[in-house]
Amino acid sequence: MELILSSIWFVLIVWLLSRAYRQRQLFGRVALSAVTRPRQATASIAVIVPVRDERDNIGPCVQSLLRQQYPPEKLRVLVIDDDSSDGTPELVAQLAAQNPRVSFMHSPRLPPEWKGKTHACWTGARAVPEGTDWLCFLDADMRADHPLLMASAVDAATSGGLDLLTLSPRQELHTFAERLVIPCGLYLLGFCQDLAKMQAPDSHEVVATGQFMLVRRQAYEDVGGHAAVSTAICEDLELARLIKRRGHRVLLKDASLMLSTRMYTGWQTLWPGIAKNLSHMLGGPVRTIVLALVAVATAWAALLLPAFDIADCAGGTPGACAALVPAGLGAAAVFAMHIAGAWHFRIPSWYGLLFPCSYTAAGMIAVDSVRSRLMRRVRWKGRVYQ
Repeated sequence: MELILSSIWFVLIVWLLSRAYRQRQLFGRVALSAVTRPRQATASIAVIVPVRDERDNIGPCVQSLLRQQYPPEKLRVLVIDDDSSDGTPELVAQLAAQNPRVSFMHSPRLPPEWKGKTHACWTGARAVPEGTDWLCFLDADMRADHPLLMASAVDAATSGGLDLLTLSPRQELHTFAERLVIPCGLYLLGFCQDLAKMQAPDSHEVVATGQFMLVRRQAYEDVGGHAAVSTAICEDLELARLIKRRGHRVLLKDASLMLSTRMYTGWQTLWPGIAKNLSHMLGGPVRTIVLALVAVATAWAALLLPAFDIADCAGGTPGACAALVPAGLGAAAVFAMHIAGAWHFRIPSWYGLLFPCSYTAAGMIAVDSVRSRLMRRVRWKGRVYQ
């Protein structure tokens, strides 16, 4: 029985690792294809940055945009304040006064049922002058690390015939909470999302991130913009899905060499930030709980299954010594993957040894996300959304 159980677990691990490898191969990277001709770019871009209490983030974000090698008359930055109380408006007003390419405005009073970020994005989109070719919705915690980010993104979208290009950044992880949870959370998404299917033009499903969304102005207006997803908690996914189902081309690409972010600063921001979206991203309450249970059980099995086999083998249990072979190989593969992941995220290698605790913490956040969804109440940045 132990041999059968260990063998099944080993096959599961091999399947998961091969799936993760295939997913990574499908996740194309944005190339610096505009490196020789950034000044020849003709498409006009309005970068819309919604902010709510982002004083520590908005300055570096805007400055990184102003360093872009893109025709100055073709790139404008519009910051929309969503009722901040930490001095963000004053800081952005100073930036706007120092550079004519930066504009600043307050978002009007939040209408009933609307979500704050969605309303700020919609407010900014309506303020963009006619004739602007592309709208780029960018989170305030994003940093354009390479001066050719915008030129390369527009080039990738244009050459690929895309109407919406979303870019995945490099994650900057500094606190214990960030390093413990975020890598395993990204692994979980990689394991359970079928990129080949979701990225296919004829599929109604979509994978996207609202951290960087470059959308063709015409496609945005065709679907009604953010007004069409005004009540959505995951407005980025809903907008991307709406654009794709209207017949437009949507694609997610890797921009980790040109774009970075630090989304959270510890448990106080990480837990609610992930919980508000996780249940929706994983496909609903039932699927979220099932995936969380499977992830936690699989992670702890990498420790417990070989340990039980060793104990039974020493005790002379028939088949236990043979069962130790697939159990040990599977455990070694799991540990190797997470240690390699720690190197990828540029954090100490020993975080790769904590993956059972990581998936357990992520599972607890998943349960909290399901609880919030069933209660139809989400808390985020001082607001309670029904």
